[in-house]
Amino acid sequence: METRAGEVTVHYVEHGAGRPVLVLHGAGVDHREPEACFEPVFDALPGFRRIYPDLPGMGRTAAPDSLRGAEDVLDTLLELAGQVGGGDPYLLIGHSAGAYYAQAMATRAPAQVAGLALVCPLVPGVRDVPAHRVAVVSDDIGDDDFRGYFVIHTPEMLERYERHVAPAAALVDAAALERIGQRWEIAAAGGSAYAGPTLVVAGRLDSTVGYVGAADLLHHYPHATLAVVDDAGHALPHEQPDLLRALVGEWLERVQRSVQHGRV
Repeated sequence: METRAGEVTVHYVEHGAGRPVLVLHGAGVDHREPEACFEPVFDALPGFRRIYPDLPGMGRTAAPDSLRGAEDVLDTLLELAGQVGGGDPYLLIGHSAGAYYAQAMATRAPAQVAGLALVCPLVPGVRDVPAHRVAVVSDDIGDDDFRGYFVIHTPEMLERYERHVAPAAALVDAAALERIGQRWEIAAAGGSAYAGPTLVVAGRLDSTVGYVGAADLLHHYPHATLAVVDDAGHALPHEQPDLLRALVGEWLERVQRSVQHGRV
């Protein structure tokens, strides 16, 4: 499916019906990665319409020259959310760079966000990033990209990488991402203005963005649950699916209570 958001034609897929859930992927991939990780979470939960867009410059969403930085991408995503949300408060989930945009969206338009979930979030001022360390090794499998992304090296994880992550590489507009990345900081990404139900999940072995910055977010969000997961890296949604399902389920329960009590 496609919709126009400003000057960008955004490609997305959706599943289910009910309250909108906008799920944003990270850099260098497309909607297929979060779709593979979060659809098992929502499959058994009625009442949610899940929307997985390709972010500009990735997947099947082109990034026109008018997108000069992350602020422009943020404007695109806010317009997209307004369209697919139909004016109702929506749930917002982001992984990695998608979580960076999600923080800014919740800060910019907090009344429109019923709940915020940040998984392995990119945050301003990334620090104390650990060296890459593999937690589970079955064999010397996969290519360098797989081995540098996953910390669980098993045939199952390799299959997930080859099916849901690697195919997106051929669709990346590297020049567009470089152009946007030169102005990647968003003034609204600090997160201090959003007080709704929040979930922050980080991998203790995340050698891409680390977990310390994610832990710092606990002080920004007054209604946040924080989980730092051992034996998980930046590919945490693949590597710890059962724990992610439980954490997201608890977050959705808090969102529902918030809605029932009129706080959203």
